[in-house]
Amino acid sequence: MSEADVPPPVEPCPSWGKRSGVPFDQRFLEGPGSRTRELGRAIRIFGEFLTGFRALHFVGPCVTVFGSARTPPGSRYYELARELGGRLASSGFTVMTGGGPGIMEAANRGAKEQQGYSIGCNIVLPCEQRPNPYLDRFVTFRYFFVRKVMLAKYSVAFVALPGGFGTMDELFEIATLIQTGKVHDFPVVVMGKDYWQPLFDFLRGPMQRERMIDAHDVDRIVFTDSPDEALAAIEQSAARMLQRTWLRRGRRSRLLGERGR
Repeated sequence: MSEADVPPPVEPCPSWGKRSGVPFDQRFLEGPGSRTRELGRAIRIFGEFLTGFRALHFVGPCVTVFGSARTPPGSRYYELARELGGRLASSGFTVMTGGGPGIMEAANRGAKEQQGYSIGCNIVLPCEQRPNPYLDRFVTFRYFFVRKVMLAKYSVAFVALPGGFGTMDELFEIATLIQTGKVHDFPVVVMGKDYWQPLFDFLRGPMQRERMIDAHDVDRIVFTDSPDEALAAIEQSAARMLQRTWLRRGRRSRLLGERGR
C-alpha cells in the first residue's frame, strides 16, 4: 500500500465531543423504577416523539445518510459522502444525518454547497457531538429508539457509508423493517464497496447458506460506489412513496411550532 492509499488517522471521541451526564437510555434500561418515575419517563418519551413529529413534519422528503463521525475531511469516503449530498440536494431531497462531524458533515456540506436543505438529528451521548456548520436545523433526542423512528419516518431512502457500530445498527434496523414488511419501497444504499465487501461476503455466505436470510433480503440492498447509481435507485422508489405520503401533510400550525424549510 502506498503512502497515498493510507487513510488519515482518526481522532478519538473525546477530541470532538464533550462529556455529558448519564445517558437517558441507560437510566431507562437499568431496570424497573417506581410507578411515579415510570409514568414520568413515559410522558417524557411521548413529549420527545411529539417534538420530533412537529420539527420534521414539513421538512420535505429526506434521504438519511449515515457513516462514521471520525472520517476526516479530504478522505475518499468523506468526499464520496460530500458528492452524494450535493447530488441529493440537486434532486430536491432534504439531506438528513446525525448532525455531527465526519461522514455526516460531508453529506450536509455537499447539500449546502448545492443550496439544498440539511437536517441533523442528534443523540445525547457520553461523547456528545457538536453540530456541524452545514445544518439548517438541528434536533436533539435523548432516546435512541425515538431518534431511529424519526430517521425512518421522514426518509424515503437510507444511505450507509463506512462507519462503526452505530452505522451498522442503523443499517440492520432498516434491513429488518424491510424484511418483515414494516416499510415498503424503501431503498437502502450501501456505499464504500471495499469497506463493506467482507460484510456482504458474510451475508451471502454463511447467513444464506445456513438459511438465516434469503437471497432477496440481500438483493434489496444497492451496493455501489456510484452516486449516479445510488441516486437512480432512490429516485425510482421515492416517486412512488411521495404520492402516498408527502401529499397529505396538511397545513403548518404556528400554535404547534411547525416550520417548513
